[in-house]
Amino acid sequence: MNDLMTIAQIVVAGSVAFVWILRTHNVVKEFNQFGLSILVRSFVGFSKTVLATLLIVGIWFPSLILFSALLMGFFMVAAQYFHFKANNPAKQRLPSLLLLLLCVFIALVAANII
Repeated sequence: MNDLMTIAQIVVAGSVAFVWILRTHNVVKEFNQFGLSILVRSFVGFSKTVLATLLIVGIWFPSLILFSALLMGFFMVAAQYFHFKANNPAKQRLPSLLLLLLCVFIALVAANII
């Protein structure tokens, strides 16, 4: 189960890094659509990048995993809310939903629930 959790950590961290570093133009477009400020976008980007880094570091320091996965999951819940509020199609909601499910899985394994 720990191997699956490690893979999930890498997928979540890699996806977040990809979107926030290489696909910034999409992030800017979505935050504008949601009516959120540059300050909020910067805070979310910084926070998600730090949490992604902590998920990777958690491979060697497991005590960081649960906290990081729960907070990242919170950001994915917020993303779902804003996509729903903006009436975005399911295609746009799917990535954050999948990452949310992975974060829940990571948190459950890290907490020794499954």
